[in-house]
Amino acid sequence: MALSPLTKYLPVLQWGRTYNKEAFQNDLVAAVIVTIMLVPQSLAYALLAGLPAEAGIYASIVPIMLYSVFGTSRALAVGPVAVVSLMTAAAIGKVAQSGDIGYATAALTMAFLSGVMLLGLGLLRLGWIANFLSHPVIAGFITASGVLIASSQIGHILGISISGHSLPHMFESLFENFTKLNFITLFIGVAATAFLFWVRKGLKPLLLSKGVPPKLADVLTKAGPVAAVVVTTAFVALFRLDNWGVKVVGEVPQSLPPFTMPDLSFDLIGKLFVPALLISIIGFVESISVAQTLAAKKRQRITPDQELIGLGAANIGAAFTGGYPVTGGFARSVVNFDAGAETPAAGAFTAIGLAIAALALTPLLYFLPKATLAATIIVAVLSLVDFSILKRSWGYSKPDFFAVAATILMTWAFGVETGVSSGVGLSVLLYLFKTSRPHIAEVGLMEGTEHFRNIKRHQVKTDDRLVMMRVDESLYFANARFLEDYIYDRVQADCGIEHVVLMMSAVNAIDFSALESLEAINARLKDMGIKLHMSEVKGPVMDRLQTAHFLHDMTGEVFLSQYEAMAKLTGMTAAKAAE
Repeated sequence: MALSPLTKYLPVLQWGRTYNKEAFQNDLVAAVIVTIMLVPQSLAYALLAGLPAEAGIYASIVPIMLYSVFGTSRALAVGPVAVVSLMTAAAIGKVAQSGDIGYATAALTMAFLSGVMLLGLGLLRLGWIANFLSHPVIAGFITASGVLIASSQIGHILGISISGHSLPHMFESLFENFTKLNFITLFIGVAATAFLFWVRKGLKPLLLSKGVPPKLADVLTKAGPVAAVVVTTAFVALFRLDNWGVKVVGEVPQSLPPFTMPDLSFDLIGKLFVPALLISIIGFVESISVAQTLAAKKRQRITPDQELIGLGAANIGAAFTGGYPVTGGFARSVVNFDAGAETPAAGAFTAIGLAIAALALTPLLYFLPKATLAATIIVAVLSLVDFSILKRSWGYSKPDFFAVAATILMTWAFGVETGVSSGVGLSVLLYLFKTSRPHIAEVGLMEGTEHFRNIKRHQVKTDDRLVMMRVDESLYFANARFLEDYIYDRVQADCGIEHVVLMMSAVNAIDFSALESLEAINARLKDMGIKLHMSEVKGPVMDRLQTAHFLHDMTGEVFLSQYEAMAKLTGMTAAKAAE
């Protein structure tokens, strides 16, 4: 019992007490598979962020270990991901030039800010803030980002430099530099891309057809990017193609992550604050989606607020160990899960594997062509592209379709920050638009029952002296006036009305603006000789109304049920009403 307060914030104390030899073996196997995949992927994502290749490995060591202590997901693999890497490059590119020491320092600061924000949100239990990004908008943003990321790597495939963080700028730069095309680099890039696509779809079936055990076939498939790295690196080194214009990674420090310090000057923090907030929210949404999906398969539980703390700790760790913003990655987490990871210890073992790679393998990466890393990124991010969201949202909800389409177009045209900002804005505006015109149904009694349904959809019993309206939305400042106008329009058209009953079964809250509207409705109906009543008011709503004078001033009554209201106001007995 004494450990329970600690286990809330240190989940490692919970799963660590039941850790056994079998879990250790499963975690170790998963770590080996994930490490093989992460070495080239981490290098590639660091270059995507505009940072030296080693920053990707550094960002995958300490952050993973910290998450394994504070995180609640047993399969989530934390580290650099494509979308966050692109957002990092877009944000830092506005305050520093890639390659400068100030650029790397800004990346550390971005990770620190993101970590502090995530940690603060977790401690304040504000995980719900991610709900401001609707799923269709997130899907549209990730699809747009996938295309943007793949486009940004075309330059590396062609052996030319392209700049910009939006499609128009990228293609403009591409056309300007197209004459500098390097055909050797093009050959390496196209061959690596084609091979990686084939590995993803065709290698495992081929191996299984040859009698290779499924587990081994899966490991060999995941090692496909490593094979591409080894072959293309050897090819470039053997023929010294770097002398022929093939761009290589170059010297990668042979060391563990260094101790680094972010720049906490107010000027830099002010410039990076908003991008860091966007990265934090996007990263958290991506991470929690993956974590909950994988946890559901094993009936495990994810605590969103504790996930914020885990991701916050991981990002702070990245800031002090030469990294940049990190989050839970979809591809690596799925690989980790499929490989049999039992606990977050698999992540810690992965970190150890990457540390060994940083010490022993980095000298072998000197001749690694950047075209191969670009191919790795392209193949990885194109799996995120899903334009079917447009078709599905068009068929189900036109407003959601326009939000998705606008997010995609804004991301392509102006970059990731504008795209995700517009997505958040559109999500909020769509919510306000939908709820500002709530569905209000005039209802009547179904014959032989005590149920009330829409008079436009069902054959129901009504009374000329009585108007019964079901309000299908909580009442707040954006829709209060709509309810006023709806009631006035209805009663002015019928002089025989004596009572208006608002059926409040779907109303979960009434804010102060809506309360004032109800008071205005009550006063105006009173002047018209009509009484206002309510029925089926929920307890929390009634508690709030009882703190004001509205119930005392209301001309009518509050009924427990709509059936009771109709029976009393029409003078019917229960038996007669049910006839």
